[in-house]
Amino acid sequence: MAQVSQTSQTSQMTEGAGTAGAAAPSGPAEAAGSAGPPKGFRSAELAWPRLDLIPHPPRRLPLIGDVLGANVRTPVQDSMRIGSSLGPIFRRKAFGKEIVFVWGAELAAELADESRFAKHVGLGVANLRPVAGDGLFTAYNHEPNWQLAHDILAPGFSRDAMAGYHPLMLDVARQLTDRWDARESAGRSVDVPGDMTKLTLETIARTGFGHDFGSFERSRPHPFVTAMVGTLSYAQRRNVVPPALAPLLLRGATRRNAADMAYLNRTVDDVVAARRAASGPGEGDLLDRMLEVAHPDTGERLSAENIRRQVITFLVAGHETTSGALSFALHYLARSPEVLARAQAEVDAVWGDADEPAYEQVAKLRYLRRVLDESLRLWPTAPGFSRQALHDTTIGGTHPVRAGGWALVLATLLHRDPAAWGERPEEFDPDRFAPSAVRARPAHVFKPFGTGARACIGRQFALHEATLVLGLLLRRYDLHADPGYRLRVAERLTLMPEGLTLRLTRRAAAA
Repeated sequence: MAQVSQTSQTSQMTEGAGTAGAAAPSGPAEAAGSAGPPKGFRSAELAWPRLDLIPHPPRRLPLIGDVLGANVRTPVQDSMRIGSSLGPIFRRKAFGKEIVFVWGAELAAELADESRFAKHVGLGVANLRPVAGDGLFTAYNHEPNWQLAHDILAPGFSRDAMAGYHPLMLDVARQLTDRWDARESAGRSVDVPGDMTKLTLETIARTGFGHDFGSFERSRPHPFVTAMVGTLSYAQRRNVVPPALAPLLLRGATRRNAADMAYLNRTVDDVVAARRAASGPGEGDLLDRMLEVAHPDTGERLSAENIRRQVITFLVAGHETTSGALSFALHYLARSPEVLARAQAEVDAVWGDADEPAYEQVAKLRYLRRVLDESLRLWPTAPGFSRQALHDTTIGGTHPVRAGGWALVLATLLHRDPAAWGERPEEFDPDRFAPSAVRARPAHVFKPFGTGARACIGRQFALHEATLVLGLLLRRYDLHADPGYRLRVAERLTLMPEGLTLRLTRRAAAA
C-alpha cells in the first residue's frame, strides 16, 4: 500500500513537465520569507544557489535541456542510468524546468531529517489532485484534512484491525488459487501482474470498504482498474509534455482522463451510498471510520467530498503498488531456485499441517519477509519521494538550499548505493535483510514506503497481505520462469513487471 503521492513525483524526470501553476504551495516552507517561494512548479534555480556544484548530463541543449536520449515512457529508469554515472546528487533540466535528484545514502539521511525537511507535494502529485484532492497521499502539508484523516484512520491499521482483515484476505486469496489451479491443470501459464492486480484490488475493496468488484469473474480488468491506469498514465504524460504543447498533444488524452475520473467518482459514490443506506451495525472497516468516527480531540468529521477522495486514494494506492511488489517478488523467486526452496521450507515448517495460516503465523515467515523486502529494495514500486527544506540549510556540507527548495530522492538508486548495500547491489539476496545485516547498515537507506510523518499509513496492511499471499502460493506451487523472459519494468507512476508470466506445478504436499 505504498503511497502514490510519492511514486508520482518520480515522473518529473523529464520535466517539461506539467501545466504551469499546477502545484500549489505545499507546507510549512510557504511561510519562509516575506513573499514565500513562487507558486507553481519550483525549478531548482529558484532554491539551489550553487547549482554549478551539481552535475548534469552532457549534451545539454539550449531551451530544451537534457532531453537527448530520454524516453518519456521510462523516466525512472532514465534517471537511474543518468544518476549512476553522475553520482549521488545530480540534476536534470527540460524545457526550462530543472530538478535536483538525490540518491546517496548520506544525503538521503539528511533529507529524512524531519526537523529540516518535510514532504514536498511535487508536480506529479498535483496532477492527481483533480481526482484525489486532499486525500491522505495527495494533500499539501498545510491542508487540515490530512491530519484529520490520519488521526481518524490510523486505528484502522492497528494490530486488532489487521487481525480482523485477515479472514477476508484469505477469502480473496482463495479466488486467486482457484484461478491458478485451473491454469495449472490446463498446462497454461499465469499472468502474474494481471492476477496480482485482481487480488490486491479485491483485498482493499473488501477489507476497507465492504465492496466486491468481482475481478476474478472477469476475463478483462475491471473498468475501475482501466480508469485508474488511465488517470495514472495521464498524470505521467502531463509531466513529460511541454506546457505550451499540452493542449494540442493531450487533447484526446484530456477527454479520456475526464471520463476516467468521472467513472472513479461514480464508482466510489455508489460504494459510499450503499453503505449509508445499509441498516444494522457497521462493518467496522475504513469506510465506517470515515463515515462515523469523529476526531477524538476536536470532534470534527470528514466531509462527504473528502470521504470520496480518501476512498479513491485507498482503492488506488492500496492495490496498485502492492500488486507490483508481489509481482516482482514472484519474478525473483521463480529465478532463484535456492531461495524458493528455502522459502517453501519455512512456510511448511511454520504452518505445519494447516493449509491456511492464522493471523499470528504470517509474521513468523521471517525469511519470506526478507524475500519481499529484497524485491522492494531492487524495485520499490513507489520509486521516489520528494522533500522540501523547512528553512535555509545545506546538505552534504556543500549544497545550500533555500526554504521551500526541494529534491527528489530516487529510491531505486538509494537502494543500490554500494556504500550501503555492498559491491554487488544489483544481485537479489534476501539475506541482506537478516537482522545482523540490517543492524550493520546506516539508517534511512531502505525507503519503499516513503519517510517521516507522511510515510504510507497502510504499510503494515501491505506487508501482511503480501507475505500472506506469497506464503499461500509457495505452499501450493512450484514456480517456473519462462527461460526467454527478461525483466521489463513498466512505469505508470508506479513500477510493475511487464509481460511477466510463470508456469506452475502443484507441489506434492499440496496436491
